[in-house]
Amino acid sequence: MLPSVESVAEALRTKAYIADHSLATSIFLALRLNRPLFLEGEAGVGKTEVAKILSQMLDTRLIRLQCYEGLDVSTAVYEWNYARQMLQIRLMEATGQVANSRGPADAPSDGGLQESAIQDLFSDTFLLRRPLLQAIDSRGQQNGKAPILLIDELDRAD
Repeated sequence: MLPSVESVAEALRTKAYIADHSLATSIFLALRLNRPLFLEGEAGVGKTEVAKILSQMLDTRLIRLQCYEGLDVSTAVYEWNYARQMLQIRLMEATGQVANSRGPADAPSDGGLQESAIQDLFSDTFLLRRPLLQAIDSRGQQNGKAPILLIDELDRAD
């Protein structure tokens, strides 16, 4: 942990980023209080670079969520790997683990999928973690450290 505002400014300088006192103070307080840091400014002033440098300084992973018009929750948080789920269903049908979904009329209404098979299909194996889930999920940690989450172009999101 960086013990002072001056040590933050010096650490940034060693990574070729020159920060004024107010930015170094903001970063120091965000790190010390374990709080998010919201940076706002014109394009090209170095907001994204601050996140990159911080992840290097703290030896942790940088996760980036690029916002744009039309961004939805499945793109930002998570979605299911439907193609892989369908392949798994076909594999289970072929190996007799579940009844064929195109089976007889007296087949169960869920298409022959037993409860355990349904639970398997909606397990972590088939989950595609997007940036927000990666950032809060403990599996996103590197060296036991929480990642840096960069939410870029927030004003462009719906």
